[in-house]
Amino acid sequence: MRPELPTCGSASAEPLSFGSLGATHEGSGNNKQVEFSMAQGERTRRRALVTGASRGIGREIARVLAEDGVAVAVHYSASEERARELLATLPGTGHVLLQADLADEAQAAALAPRAAQALGGLDILVNNAGIFREHPVREVDAAEWAARWKEILAVNLLAPALLIHAARPFLAVAGGGYIVNIGSRGAFRGEPTAPAYGASKAGLHGLGQYMAVALAPDKIYVVNLAPGFVETEMAREALQGERGVATRGQSPHQRVARSEEIAETVRFVVSGRADWLTGGTIDLNGASYLRS
Repeated sequence: MRPELPTCGSASAEPLSFGSLGATHEGSGNNKQVEFSMAQGERTRRRALVTGASRGIGREIARVLAEDGVAVAVHYSASEERARELLATLPGTGHVLLQADLADEAQAAALAPRAAQALGGLDILVNNAGIFREHPVREVDAAEWAARWKEILAVNLLAPALLIHAARPFLAVAGGGYIVNIGSRGAFRGEPTAPAYGASKAGLHGLGQYMAVALAPDKIYVVNLAPGFVETEMAREALQGERGVATRGQSPHQRVARSEEIAETVRFVVSGRADWLTGGTIDLNGASYLRS
């Protein structure tokens, strides 16, 4: 059965306006905005939703996919200005801007259908958005401990699960597709001062493995990436001063990853040349943590 795209004006979608280049429409409720950078009817061959695309790893993933002719739905939560800047500089046409708070279950569940509606379908989902909050067990009270677990698991694990569930019909009707989850080395190495983060990424890796089996009949390939430290704003504090020297020293190459290195791996995963990676977790940590 073909998935039913949300109708214009429904609670889960923006009213759409396919007009001239750069047409915009303001929606109502929690789903705030869809911005188009395409002429009416213009479509690229493949279509992707990248969550957390306004900065860091997500920004580079959106860029490399656009370089390959993919129409990209650039998701952001709060960094609207940066998302707009990215949208304006992406190569090619057919890209759209989507805002959603992934801590909100309704907004997370509605995001993939909104992307499919705006792009005319969906072939690739990249679950990149994530948050990191320290909450050392010996230093925070019970209320903060509970709040951090709820906050982090909502964005890092529940939201990707909701996105995968909502995206599946669109990927299936397209003849198959790709789901890439941006996990973390922390799922294996541990995060003693941010256990909810490590647990959420371990859960995300598990989710990807289970979905690789469950979605195989739809020809949907699911791969996890597990980067170590990456030179992004999220890692800024860990990369400053003496702590930064120690962080870079975790790798024998004396550096951390660059966002484009993660993005290039995503490009390879969704290229159609490496589909047998499905169900796998790719370590991208510069030999800073070895496992077998």
